Amino acid sequence: MSVADRLAPFGTSIFTDMTRLAIEHDAINLGQGFPDWDGPGFVKLAAARSLEGGHDQYPPSHGVPELREAIAARYGPLFGRDLDVSTEITVTAGCTEALAASFLGLIDPGDEVVVIEPFYDSYPVNLALAGAVPRYVTLRPPLFEIDEAEMRAAFNDRTRAVVVNTPHNPTGRLFSAEEVALIAELCRRYDAIAITDEVYEEIIFDGEHRRLAATEGMWDRTVTLSSLGKTFSLTGWKVGWAIAPPHLTAGIRAAHQFLTFTTPTPVQFGTAEALRAPDTFYSELRSSYRSKRELLMAGLEEVGFEVYPPQGTYFMMAGHAAFGQPDDRAFCRYLVETVGVVAIPPSVFYHRPEDGASLVRFAFCKDEATLTDAVQRMQKLAKG
Repeated sequence: MSVADRLAPFGTSIFTDMTRLAIEHDAINLGQGFPDWDGPGFVKLAAARSLEGGHDQYPPSHGVPELREAIAARYGPLFGRDLDVSTEITVTAGCTEALAASFLGLIDPGDEVVVIEPFYDSYPVNLALAGAVPRYVTLRPPLFEIDEAEMRAAFNDRTRAVVVNTPHNPTGRLFSAEEVALIAELCRRYDAIAITDEVYEEIIFDGEHRRLAATEGMWDRTVTLSSLGKTFSLTGWKVGWAIAPPHLTAGIRAAHQFLTFTTPTPVQFGTAEALRAPDTFYSELRSSYRSKRELLMAGLEEVGFEVYPPQGTYFMMAGHAAFGQPDDRAFCRYLVETVGVVAIPPSVFYHRPEDGASLVRFAFCKDEATLTDAVQRMQKLAKG
């Protein structure tokens, strides 16, 4: 018995590997992107109240009405349209399942899909499961901008979709109005759809988060994905959603019903309450993460990293050339074994690993005491 050929190339997730090393070396984990504090009490109380009676059986496959209505109320104004809760919103087991359902429900074997790299590591796996052919467009330091010629060359008459992650993990990039317009133009020209992963939509520092679904001519060809976990520090709840016009929702639901069928009921009620949070919640969220970003940036620069400031997300890319390691994997192993800090080697997010070999990714979704401790430990690097 062995792993299926379509999955064998991917091996074990880098997050599993680095978390294991963190435990082995009692290291500070700035690798995997989960906060080290609890989520909001008002959200958890709403989930707990739903356990008191009447919600123990299967909810509707596409989500409890209360949550779909909350999603419509939150996102309708952002898209400049009224959302139909019956045909345009699907609740999923996290954004990861929303991605899988979108790929499996909307992409046929042999279709080409444009993927911006570095990518979230589930994208190529989902492409393999769908039997699709990836066409990569690479973001390069220091600005991690989309190269227009490269993007245009990636599209052709066989292109079915483009996957757009913005704010972008791992670079922290917010794509500009010109970049979004370019993607929209190419989608319309080649009759392609856009699958947008926007889970970091509320964690922004510099610039503006632009939504493809709100771009002229793109509503009918865009699937917008997001989730509860990153914004509300509840990554373990695994609640996500897909917003799309009815003809694309049909494909998503065709796959979703046979992947997870539904998402646990209590966390759906908690999520509905979360999405009714006041605007002050989001401004305080951004202010908190801005402070953490500044703390880590200053510490890394002092040690000797070449830091690429993120415009959004809670990730930070940096160059490790000053420390004499041959590539990112060697550096990350050296970092955990010598210094006691875990980071992620981003070469795993490129189809050509050498494109990420000079970089390292840190997560700053940690309390300030933890970040300060990590920076202090990394002072050993500056001392050689």
